[in-house]
Formats: sequence, structure tokens, C-alpha cells
Amino acid sequence: MAQTFDVVVIGSGPAGYIGAIRAAQLGLKTACVEEWKTPGGKHALGGTCLNVGCIPSKALLESSEQYEHTLKGLGSHGISVSGVKVDLPKMLSRKDSIVSKMTGGIEFLFRKNKITWLKGHGRFAGKGAQGWSIEVAGGSSTETIEAKWVIVASGSSARHLPGIDVDNVRICDNIGALAFDEVPKRLGVIGAGVIGLELGSVWRRLGSQVTVLEALPGFLAAADESISKEAWKIFTGEQGLDIRLGAKIGKVTAGKKGVTVEYEHEGTAGKLECDRLIISVGRIPNTGNLGAEAVGLKIDGRGFIEVDDHCRTNLPNVFAVGDVVRGPMLAHKGEEEGVMVAELIAGQKSHVDYSAIPWVIYTSPEIAWVGKTEQALKVEGVPYKVGQFPFAINGRALGHGNTHGFVKMLAHAKTDEILGVHIINTHASELIAEAVVAMEFHAASEDIARIVHAHPSLSEVMHEAALAVDKRALNM
Repeated sequence: MAQTFDVVVIGSGPAGYIGAIRAAQLGLKTACVEEWKTPGGKHALGGTCLNVGCIPSKALLESSEQYEHTLKGLGSHGISVSGVKVDLPKMLSRKDSIVSKMTGGIEFLFRKNKITWLKGHGRFAGKGAQGWSIEVAGGSSTETIEAKWVIVASGSSARHLPGIDVDNVRICDNIGALAFDEVPKRLGVIGAGVIGLELGSVWRRLGSQVTVLEALPGFLAAADESISKEAWKIFTGEQGLDIRLGAKIGKVTAGKKGVTVEYEHEGTAGKLECDRLIISVGRIPNTGNLGAEAVGLKIDGRGFIEVDDHCRTNLPNVFAVGDVVRGPMLAHKGEEEGVMVAELIAGQKSHVDYSAIPWVIYTSPEIAWVGKTEQALKVEGVPYKVGQFPFAINGRALGHGNTHGFVKMLAHAKTDEILGVHIINTHASELIAEAVVAMEFHAASEDIARIVHAHPSLSEVMHEAALAVDKRALNM
């Protein structure tokens, strides 16, 4: 007799495990299918994000920032240090322990909420008497379960370039790039997107000479132009990242001692010699072995599951969330979709406001934004006002010694409703939350301008940017 559940979630990344927890909280008998194994062969929850993505990369970003700050940032505070060195195995061990703590925390939450963890690969097998039949293949055994409702949250994988063999030793994607056994003297990165910039900056701070080859002619095209220009100046000027835009990648050859990348840049043939190479050219949804054809689940030409605004697929009682559906591949976007879907299944009226999802790039300084960019408003013909204020004259930022960047606020020229907020600063990921709350409540720039912000604090820059929308900034 097959096990039966109210809800089965395929995948335990942020979208999946959060959806499973919310479904269980609402009284639904819930199971989650996950096949992930650690390099040591242990089953683990959390998917790419917790195991080889968001969490470990942020751990290494913090470690590398601490190292660089010790080398270069303490002198101005009157602190002298000597003999500073990197213990890479210990740094990686710290990263791994954080991952273990986080994935173990999900196991605890599953037990707490009485969620059944089915260890193996989940795929549709057809329609059963109690709902959808899901095949769970784990090692040498396979079982079939049934669920009234299914939430597909199978996540995404790194996109690889044709003809380039990613072995995660010399040529790596995000998985290998988080586990180098030594700091490479010369590091090549193909792709100047979020992951490429974050991982490239980790190893640059630890001592690598980093060269980034980007196919697109523009830098950080998704960001507001003023933000991307400021980031370009900081990354390439002050920090020494060698970023070559409009680079057409040719032959890539891996040898015992390094990697050679042949490419064309500005009409001239080039050759990049490096010790390690990171391929960071985006991600693709994990829908290839989902059994979609067995049940008629619609998948578009790019591999994404087709869904409506509430993540419903073309099949009754089947939802899909996170990286396998349209929209940005952001963990927090997937989490909110997981919550929405669980609540819809339970009969509640839930939604996600896709216009107010924050983006964050965890470089140093960080980059964060929510809402429209200035160039998008121009294309759409929306009348707008701009308020911008720098961190360079903020007392708290001066105390920190991190004065890069600014807050830029865009508001409707007639209604004053906030249309977008863009930040480049060391603490941008935290500061953006105020803007998200404001936009969820359709606040005007004057609302932020009238709110008392603590002094001295970095949040005052948000306050001044709001004041600047109406040309009444007080400290500039």
C-alpha cells in the first residue's frame, strides 16, 4: 500500500522546505522529496542554496572581507598588525560548519512539524487513486507515493558552456569554486553576473589575480545605470578586478597545471592563462528528469514550468515554485512562493507582490535594489523624480570607514509614490528592507522623508535620499 499525503514537495531548497513547513503548519500531512548528498555521502536538506550556494558563499565572502580589512583597513583606526596569513583549510571548515548547522536546522524543523523526508529523486509517475503518483528513487530502492497536492520546487543547476568540461578541479562552477584547496595565483572567471562577481571577489581578496570575461557589452545591465557605473569604478579601479566586456569565448583547454581560454575582445584575439577557471554564465531549471511528459506538465522552451501569477501549473492540484518558474532566481522569491502556495492549498487567499522583490549582490560594497530602474522608467514613459544621497558624508559610514556609494530613490513625478530604490554600500542588503516595506504599502517618498531615523545611523542616507526627491536634503 503506497504512502499517501495531502502535500508532497519535490525539492528542499528555500522554496521547497519553506513551502513544506507552511503546509504542515496549516495541518496538511506533508512530505518532502530530496536527493542531495554531501561529498561524504550523507543525505542533506537545503538544496543548492544552503549546501553550495547562498550560505557557503556568504561565509567565504565574510571571511575574505575580514582578511582584507585586517590587511588594509585597520591602519586608519590606529591598529597595527603583522604576520597576517590565510589558513584556507580552517576558513573552508568554518564555511562547512555553517552549512551543516543550517541544513541540520531544517531537519529539526521537519521533525518539529512532522514532515516526512523521503530521501531520493522525485518524479511524476502518473495519476493514482488518491491523487498524483510520485516515484521516489533512492539508491537501489524505489517507492511510489501518492499526493492530493504536489509542489514542484526542484531548483536549478549551473549552466555550462558547450564543449567545456567542468570537472570542479581546474574548471569549476559554483560548487568547485567554493572548495579550492589553495588560493589560485591566477583566477579566470567567465561571466560578470552575480555569482561571478561574488566568487571572483572572494578569491581576489585572498590574493588571486582575477580576470573576468563577460560576453555582454554592458556591466550589470539589470541594475540601475548609476549603480552599475559606480560599481564598475570601484571594482575595476580601486579593487583591481580585470573585467573585459564583450568577450567572445573560444576554445578552453585544461592542462595539469592550469587552464587556457582563447577569446576575442574588441576585435582582437586574446588568450587568458589561469590556474583555475570559474564558469558563471547563469543557471538552468531542474526539470529534465521530472517525469513531466508522463503527466502532461507544460514546460516552456527554456525549461521552465509554465505557471500563472499564483504558481499554478496546467495540471490540477500541481504548483511549481522557485527557480523552476518564471521570475528572478532568488531564494527569498522562492520562499514567498512556497508560503503562498501552501496557503492557497489550505484555502487561504495569498499572493506574492512581484514588484517589490529585493535584489542583492553580496560584493563589497554590496548592491541592492527594489522596484524600477531609471532606464526602465524612461522606456515606459513614466514621469519620475530622483533623490540621491552619498554615504561619504554620513557620520556612521565615516565611523565604519565604509563610505562607498549612495542611496538613490525614484518616485512618481505626480503622485510621489516610490517606484524604485537603489543602494550601493557595505550594508545595502540590510538597508533595502526599509524600501521594500515602503513599496509594499505604496508609500510616497515624503513618507520616508517624514519618518524619524536614528542618528547616527546608515539609515539616515535613506532618509536624505527621500528628502532629496523634493530637493530638500538637509545635509548636502
